[in-house]
Amino acid sequence: MKKIVFVLITAMLMTSLISCGKEKVSDTGSNTQETKDTVDKSKVESGSAKKEIKVEEDNSSKETTGGKLVVYSPNSEGLMNATIPLFEEKYGVEVEIIQAGTGELIKRLQSEKEDPYADVMFGGSFSQFYANSDLFENYVSPNDEFLHEAYRNTTGYTTSYVLDGSCLIVNKDLIGEIKIEGYADLLNPELKGKIATADPANSSSAFAQLTNILLAMGGYESEEAWQYVTDLFKNIDSKIQSGSSAVYKGVADGEMVVGLSYEDPCAGLVRDGANVEIVYPVEGSVYLPATSAIIKNCKNLENAKLFIDFIISEEVQNIYGTTLTNRPVRKDAQTGDYLTPMSDIYVIEEDIPYVNEHKQEIVDKYVDIFTSIASE
Repeated sequence: MKKIVFVLITAMLMTSLISCGKEKVSDTGSNTQETKDTVDKSKVESGSAKKEIKVEEDNSSKETTGGKLVVYSPNSEGLMNATIPLFEEKYGVEVEIIQAGTGELIKRLQSEKEDPYADVMFGGSFSQFYANSDLFENYVSPNDEFLHEAYRNTTGYTTSYVLDGSCLIVNKDLIGEIKIEGYADLLNPELKGKIATADPANSSSAFAQLTNILLAMGGYESEEAWQYVTDLFKNIDSKIQSGSSAVYKGVADGEMVVGLSYEDPCAGLVRDGANVEIVYPVEGSVYLPATSAIIKNCKNLENAKLFIDFIISEEVQNIYGTTLTNRPVRKDAQTGDYLTPMSDIYVIEEDIPYVNEHKQEIVDKYVDIFTSIASE
């Protein structure tokens, strides 16, 4: 009997132990699954985190996108509209534009020198950038190698993006049998009082024509060149136009036979069907670049670099050449039929540092000549 009871008790203990053992295994299994779920979830989250980090790293290795860019510019609405919206759309950059005259913007940059508001100066003559080199950041775009050699970034901070050259504009209805191929032909007595020009002392385009003439006719200090200027203004007969726009408009409207002008608006007249012709002087045409640069210590440097690259990219230069009357600076850029190929124009290169340093002397000498002629 005791043996039976012992066996029964033993059996009961064994059953209890087995039950406990199963319960323990079950608990362990449950904890393991929970742990596994936690680990798997952790792996997923960790993997996602790594993926997100990787995306950020990938973005940082590409050209900068997003963010902001502040642009100071004296450019026309046409040029701005062909540039800014496309840049914003392509790179997701929010662009703030402040437009004013080049001189005014340079003064603003000088006053903001310690804490610049703008990132890029987009437009203005090379001479003004050259005279204010301390305002600009050194940067040479990788696209610079595709520009016409004479207009590449040799200063380390200036990037040219369009060119504008001095030219003559002729009214085809009025010119008759008079031959005009260059500056020398403007001394024809039949053209006396029929030549339009603005005042070189007050108009930047007229001053550019004056220095173009001096260079083409012998040099800035050449007596022969200055004698030509004297003879030319005698033939102009003191008829100075109110501004640069009055020159090409006066010729197009039939008020004058020929004008000393610049390519951009004249090409616009040709494109739009006006009965005018552009003549590039056989003695040589000077092309001056419109310039851009990054502001020193600007707040959005990477976007500023991206913008400089963008304006001399093949895409944008083709837009300038085929939809605007601004001549692109890139060698491989397409141009409209209304622009004579650069290869067909005799281009002479202005000594910009010399002209910049001697501008007042040149203006004063012209004023003396004009005053003397007017008093005769």
